Amino acid sequence: MISVRGIFAAMIGAVCGTAAAHHSFGMYDSTKVYVFTGVVVRVNPDAQHLQIFFAPLNEERTAVLRDEKGEPLTWAVEMEGAPQAATYGVTVNAFPRGTVFSVGLHPLRNGHRAGGRGKSGLFRCPDNVVPAPGKHCDSVPGATSHGQGILPAGDKQPTPPS
Repeated sequence: MISVRGIFAAMIGAVCGTAAAHHSFGMYDSTKVYVFTGVVVRVNPDAQHLQIFFAPLNEERTAVLRDEKGEPLTWAVEMEGAPQAATYGVTVNAFPRGTVFSVGLHPLRNGHRAGGRGKSGLFRCPDNVVPAPGKHCDSVPGATSHGQGILPAGDKQPTPPS
């Protein structure tokens, strides 16, 4: 009986260890936070981590940032699982392609254009409304907050390639 309990305890420990390892945030640089206002390209409603792919707007809020080939620079923000995000009103239907929103994210350490939201707020601008130059959706009358938190001050965002 003792050996069966020992094996069972080892199995539980292995499963919990794997789950804890999955939820590591070591891939993000928690010393930096970029605040973006961008346009939704698509939403991936994965059960583990919902992701919003977006093209950031320029500081004037007149166009999306583009690379040297003229293609939109697409970033991704990883959030909690889709079921939890839905409780905050973040769903595929609530954030369709073209939605303007603002969010802070901790960038990936490897330099790829993605990051984790952490405790940053997420704000959706009203349809067909963009913030004033240099501002974010949290400054727009009628904007909605999705989840807890505010937009942090943020670090200087990486410069797009020329």
